[in-house]
Amino acid sequence: MLSVAVITKNEEANIARCLESVRWADELVVVDSGSTDRTAELARSFGARVIVREWEGFSKQKEFALRSASHGWVLSLDADEEVTPELREELLGIIARPDALNGYEIPRKSFFLGTWMRHGGWYPGYQLRLLRKDRTAMNHRPVHEGFETEGPVGRCRGDINHYTYATLHQYIEKMNDYSSLDVSNKLRSGKRIAWYNVLLNPLSAFLRQYVSKQGFRDGYHGFLLAWYSALHVQIIYAKSWEYRHAERSGAPLPPVSSGDLLRLKRLS
Repeated sequence: MLSVAVITKNEEANIARCLESVRWADELVVVDSGSTDRTAELARSFGARVIVREWEGFSKQKEFALRSASHGWVLSLDADEEVTPELREELLGIIARPDALNGYEIPRKSFFLGTWMRHGGWYPGYQLRLLRKDRTAMNHRPVHEGFETEGPVGRCRGDINHYTYATLHQYIEKMNDYSSLDVSNKLRSGKRIAWYNVLLNPLSAFLRQYVSKQGFRDGYHGFLLAWYSALHVQIIYAKSWEYRHAERSGAPLPPVSSGDLLRLKRLS
């Protein structure tokens, strides 16, 4: 039997599409971080079990959702994702097999400003999402969190549709938060942040995504995504420098954790 686990916060625009695509599952679990819109109401209308839990960061929320599932197999989804009919049939076949592996990676079709990004390293973008609950752990990175399973993992052919960044406003808003969380990973590496990192690393990121990985084949959408991805890298290095400078000067430290960002938003 299969449980589907989703974490949410004000996902009224996405949650119905997500849950409609997995209505066939044996259980729907939605862990909500205090939505102020109709997210919880819509989730319950699909028969989902909604658990309200204070936000503690992506990895802890996803791990809690995994542990809250009732069945041995769990499909972890984001609210802006959708299971395709082809993937549905494949998943049902996998969980029925006695020799199935402990985890399966699933390719994602990511849509940027409404367009599927086929190039630039965005597809297939495999994600470990189908999991045996008792053989899975979470790595607890601040952002770009991921599950880890015991033993080898398989790969699915069917896709998850990922409707990320419907507008540039949404992209830039998320980039501000995600870049702050990425600073934690950068600081833990212990590497010195030099001035040229702020200039050269973003340039390298742009050329890699737009040229080497052929993002140019996605037209203007591909250019914009490569440009803003490079800007994301630049902001990470700039914020890392800002944090180190604040440490040395005794100035207030900028936010670099989920807790920091949550407190900042409560004050705004």
